[in-house]
Amino acid sequence: MSETSQPAHVDDYLQLGKDLGASDIHLSVSSPPTCRRFGQLIPMWEGAAILTDVDTEKLVWDFLPEHHKENLNTRGDVDFAYSTEFGRFRASVVRQRLGYDLVFRVINSNIRTLDELGMPPLLKSLTQYHNGLILVTGAMGSGKTTTLAALVQEINLTRRDHILTLEDPVEYLIPSANCQVTQREIHLHTQSFAAALRGALREDPDVIMVGEMRDLETIQLAISASETGHLVLGTLHTSSASRTLDRLLDVFPLEQRDQIRTMVAGSLRGIISQQLVPKADGSGRAIAMEILTNSPAVSNVIREAKTFMLPGIIQTGKKAGMQLMDDALAKLYTEGMITAEEAIYRAENKPLMRQLCQAS
Repeated sequence: MSETSQPAHVDDYLQLGKDLGASDIHLSVSSPPTCRRFGQLIPMWEGAAILTDVDTEKLVWDFLPEHHKENLNTRGDVDFAYSTEFGRFRASVVRQRLGYDLVFRVINSNIRTLDELGMPPLLKSLTQYHNGLILVTGAMGSGKTTTLAALVQEINLTRRDHILTLEDPVEYLIPSANCQVTQREIHLHTQSFAAALRGALREDPDVIMVGEMRDLETIQLAISASETGHLVLGTLHTSSASRTLDRLLDVFPLEQRDQIRTMVAGSLRGIISQQLVPKADGSGRAIAMEILTNSPAVSNVIREAKTFMLPGIIQTGKKAGMQLMDDALAKLYTEGMITAEEAIYRAENKPLMRQLCQAS
């Protein structure tokens, strides 16, 4: 791509970003076209010209469907799944001080299995439950959607059930295999996660996947569904098992928390917290996971509101497959997969991680 040439349509940028192996493409006012590759934002080509407000406005109105144009004018932002001949993308268009910004997340059309992702065997055992709550957590861009899709696909391939997914927007397209898979998109097929969950219980699902548990009503309905014979999988933007449980419980009014703790203590099956860490050789990113599975000790800690004790329980539960985030990071470092700087930066106990890295 030359300095003077500028793609005329969004699709041209998306094709280029996909060819570069990017996870996200950013088209923002007063910045050159950039993409996120292996976790780092980089220009899409050398000497790329800065996009003006006129450039991004033309890109927006040339590709946006009519009903989304109305929403953008009304709300100032739209999020939806965008499909082309060469792939699917999660599109976000926002109006900001300088004009319009466009951000696209590349959706891998190939649903990778847990084995292909190199996930611990314990994750497969979580998919064998017929009720309860499984949470996949992490920051934005930490691969939660990919892990969740792999868990759903494992169920799809090994069981004979009805799987219902509720997403905003639908990212991975999951064809029915041994299971019947129904995928609903928030704002397109239903008003909200809470509305979809209320309706879900009348649709005879065995497994319910909730793309994001973002408010009190959604979390309450998800916990109730997990108690009434459904396996519920969901995501939260939290960085560890203890913070996940704190976040889950703190949304409830004080007078309800004892009851909710008891419900979660009984229904929780597992929490998977993850990070994607740039590899030391620059060839991609490695996954670091904290894994908690329920046990009598975990249930007791949840009921008694002593989640600060969970790291110790995870540490002593290594033989059962549990794992602390710091142990996962330390393993990646000792294997030469990630740098000491990354391990220390992402660790919960930074002084201890620094000592470990210096001793190696």
